[in-house]
Amino acid sequence: MKSRNTPRPSSDVAPDAAGPSGRVRRPRGLVVEIVSSLGEDIRSGRAKAGDKLPTEAEIMLRFDVSRTVVREALSRLQASGLVATRHGIGTFISESQPSSNFKISALDFATVADVIAVLELRISLEAEAAALAAERRTTQGLDAMQAALQAFRTSIEQDSDAVPPDFQFHMEVARATGNHHFTDLMTYLGAMIIPRTRVNTPQTAPDGRLAYLQRINAEHENIFFAIRDQDADAARAAMRTHLGNSRERLRRSQVSD
Repeated sequence: MKSRNTPRPSSDVAPDAAGPSGRVRRPRGLVVEIVSSLGEDIRSGRAKAGDKLPTEAEIMLRFDVSRTVVREALSRLQASGLVATRHGIGTFISESQPSSNFKISALDFATVADVIAVLELRISLEAEAAALAAERRTTQGLDAMQAALQAFRTSIEQDSDAVPPDFQFHMEVARATGNHHFTDLMTYLGAMIIPRTRVNTPQTAPDGRLAYLQRINAEHENIFFAIRDQDADAARAAMRTHLGNSRERLRRSQVSD
């Protein structure tokens, strides 16, 4: 167990950042760790409806984090409907838990492994969506995809993470299927399905942020060209390659951590 008298790290590292192994622990990752652990306790039944959660001080001690990190984690659990805070009393597991119907929420993106799992789902769905889009695309749909591609390029030039136009491109592919279920699903999932909203992949890419985003843009263009040319097989393969590459980049980031 780490001694509580261990000297604090230097001022350029947050107080919570040094873990027992000496590896840097980012506050964002610490929040995810707490949310994932407490959320699993609740979902598995180890902690039951109406039970009071440990105090902030107890959670701080259990996870070796600051009060700020604990409060952010509790805020996320509360937003998900798993817990409710009674001011002056404490935080309790909600009597009425979220619906057991299928859903994907922010909690389902808590770890890199979670993001990879959602990507695997997307590969199956979006590859077929791209094939259907190639068969059914309209001039209006192609124009919308081109606009999303241009917005992506502009975002790169402006040093942005390009998340909104990235998601918009995938949304326009879904719309081009002419099947509202694909569009409804993409609307439901929202921009959080873009991996870099959950994991800082551009900054950790071996060849740097700019090359990383340019590669994603090129993959999008390959999907667009196949849809434009009404080549369903090529569109399916291009989307599968694009999302598969994202999955492999995340897998490599896990190995390097």
